[in-house]
Amino acid sequence: MTTRRLALTAIAALPALAALPKGALASPMSPRSGAEFMTLPGRQDVKAGPQQVEVVEFFMYHCPFCFQLEPELAAWRQRQGAAVAFRRVHLPYTGAADPEAHLFLTVEALGKGEEMFAKIEHAVHVERIRLNQDGPILEWVVKNGINREQFLAAWNSFGVMTALRRLPRTISDYHIDSAPQLVVNGRYLTSPSLAVTNAPEKTSAAANTAVIAVLDALVAKAKAENAA
Repeated sequence: MTTRRLALTAIAALPALAALPKGALASPMSPRSGAEFMTLPGRQDVKAGPQQVEVVEFFMYHCPFCFQLEPELAAWRQRQGAAVAFRRVHLPYTGAADPEAHLFLTVEALGKGEEMFAKIEHAVHVERIRLNQDGPILEWVVKNGINREQFLAAWNSFGVMTALRRLPRTISDYHIDSAPQLVVNGRYLTSPSLAVTNAPEKTSAAANTAVIAVLDALVAKAKAENAA
């Protein structure tokens, strides 16, 4: 596996997102664009069925805030069931060949994305294993039941390498500048920090609860738009 890593290009001078009208009131239960969520300038392609709403989480394995959000997000996904098409995109933290993003895309290509997600998160945040270099990644996945040859074949495959090179463009297209951030139906961007924009309590716990309420409202909004 290659160890050459490219530097992450800064996302600069993003176009202005839709702003909250002056004097408008907003809350996680009644979110408004420009406060608890942002409306992207253009809708991104949605990978969901006609009766579904897509929710994309932009995250990183090593991100502590992503790890803190995961229990509430997992419970929310279970409540939504088939109504929501959920997927993740790993930010290329160190550039277009980021090792963690490469790991994510590889296990996804092997059909083991969901199976390995909690294991990788536990390894990074609980066991304090650094999976940010090729060697430790390969050693860890083999110890955790993935065939070495199959993993390397997927890691070096055309599909994974192409997806990896496209990540910086994807992040730019979605106007992502931190993690975790969530985009509903390719248009509405929110995050724990945005969700408590007007809230009196801005702790991590309050923010994680608030963003779930914002997601509920945005999914309902997207469903209505899909039906129109």
